[in-house]
Amino acid sequence: MSERGERCRNKILAMLAPGDFVSGEQMGQALGVSRVAVAKHITRLIELGLDIQRVTGRGYRLQGVDELLNVNALNEASNTPVTFDLHSVVGSTNDVVKQQLGNIPKGYCCVAEAQLSGRGRQGKRWVSPFGASIYLSMYWSFLNGFQSLNGLSLAIGVAIAEAISDEGGHGIAVKWPNDVYAENNKLAGVLIELEGQVGGQCDAIIGVGINLKLRQPEGIDQPWTDVFQVLGRVPSRNAFCAKVADNLHSVLCEFERHGFAALLSRWQAFDYLAGQTIQVSAGKDTIVGRAKGVNAQGALVVETSQGERAFYGGEISVRRQA
Repeated sequence: MSERGERCRNKILAMLAPGDFVSGEQMGQALGVSRVAVAKHITRLIELGLDIQRVTGRGYRLQGVDELLNVNALNEASNTPVTFDLHSVVGSTNDVVKQQLGNIPKGYCCVAEAQLSGRGRQGKRWVSPFGASIYLSMYWSFLNGFQSLNGLSLAIGVAIAEAISDEGGHGIAVKWPNDVYAENNKLAGVLIELEGQVGGQCDAIIGVGINLKLRQPEGIDQPWTDVFQVLGRVPSRNAFCAKVADNLHSVLCEFERHGFAALLSRWQAFDYLAGQTIQVSAGKDTIVGRAKGVNAQGALVVETSQGERAFYGGEISVRRQA
């Protein structure tokens, strides 16, 4: 994907966004390219999952996307100093941020309509069809290094859950450490990647994926839901994306000042595992016990037959037992 090609496709999408027919000649004149080149870009967009209708004599029309993202609309809807950087299609929003470390401000937010290589925790693929979800990554720097980041992923889960709840979503829960659920189905996920050295500045790349209105996606290997099913409607994608980014910015400011302890009560309001019998796999060990919430450092507290144990993260999977 060349940068020039992406720019052309972004402009084509902007012209098609209203949902009206636009001729190949009109697009070619606006882009300074031939109708043949326009047709090739349209073909590429269709390959990425867009429903673009072509009618001889009328041109092209975009179907199946309720609302395309727009930088001006994002900025107008945002109430915090977030810097939005919008792309049509990327490998992953986390990778876009990672490639620009050192040249972007705290609160920079890469947003994309689709990801070709979206990923979740533990190397799992995050299915990212065009215009069907919210895909964003925010950059934040922490001066006190890795040791100051206990509970960061939990704080991010709270920010997402509150954004959905504010839209009227009921039964929203966060499964430790950060997956957001509704009615026992996964609604959103988080991938945090860290760069830096112990004791020095730490750069955090905070990737968020929220299912908005999926259209029978292939490749999801677990029960899932989306905002449309939870709310019975699709909120404005631009307003909702800005709301999520604002929540992330506000929570990160709070976390930076006071740590996860200041967000503990807000986490407890969404605790998916509280009081449940769970199985925790940590390395070669498997522990069964009763989830008792999290402590002020964000560790999962489990009551076992040998007493309470706290799990701080790493390669740990949690399964709620029936």
